[in-house]
Amino acid sequence: MDFVNCEGWLTELDDMWPGKALSIQVEKEICHLRSPFQDIRLFETTDCGKMLVLDGMIQFTEYDEFAYQEMMTHVPMFSHPAPEKVLVIGGGDGGILRELAKHDTVKEIDICEIDEEVINVCREHVPSLACGFDDPRVNIHIADGSEFIKSHNSYYDVIIVDSSDPIGPGEALFHKAFYAGMKQALNDGGIIASQGESFFLHPEVFCNLLGVVRSLFPICGYSFMLVPTYPGGNIGVCLGSLKHKVNSPARRPSAEQQSKFNYYTPELHQASAVLPAFGQRLIDKVMAADPNSFN
Repeated sequence: MDFVNCEGWLTELDDMWPGKALSIQVEKEICHLRSPFQDIRLFETTDCGKMLVLDGMIQFTEYDEFAYQEMMTHVPMFSHPAPEKVLVIGGGDGGILRELAKHDTVKEIDICEIDEEVINVCREHVPSLACGFDDPRVNIHIADGSEFIKSHNSYYDVIIVDSSDPIGPGEALFHKAFYAGMKQALNDGGIIASQGESFFLHPEVFCNLLGVVRSLFPICGYSFMLVPTYPGGNIGVCLGSLKHKVNSPARRPSAEQQSKFNYYTPELHQASAVLPAFGQRLIDKVMAADPNSFN
């Protein structure tokens, strides 16, 4: 991964999307530091608000972050009839926490983030997302998520994995052993949701991740969303459930809740599971394959 700086434009380049690039115009760099885990940069852009970049990968811009945060949160949360205990793995910007706070069924929110510096940067400079840390139900754990779940057997109703792409500190969060650990950490009827990559740009990662979930959970699914400042303009949520269906909500937001959403609706929840023909063929291929072939 690399960033090319050319006359105020930052261009994101990576082998995960060869022959393609995304450029965003910036006004200034707010901060730049190297944590024990990754390179952290925060920019003020000309038209997209603040932008967080980890190891050269855009994590969010204030312009369109709501699409990702809302779908990552509300698809699994509204698929569960009464979620009370929720774990967020990753998500150090606080956006998922901000959305979880809109669910009054929730009694406890744990966040397990391996890199404390991401939290510190966002709490200091990006209150539009980091306000999620202010909810009294939130407990912060600075730890490796794959290890943290081992001490919480049959505990959570929903686990949300807000990971970066499968390189660097986020690589372990894309393997079968991690998903098996999450399954053990769920209560009866629990649901997991993870950043599922783009079926346009990363069909191999998409298929392997969906295959891993399918091999472990009786119910699996994928919901996609539009996020203009991600490569390809789209990304998805990979879902696994022990009991409840995930392609339609088990409950609907109240009028007050819905008024706080800018992207999620119950209708979109259902529609986001309908993929283009080539995407559905990828899913059909995964469903027909040997479950043991995914790792």
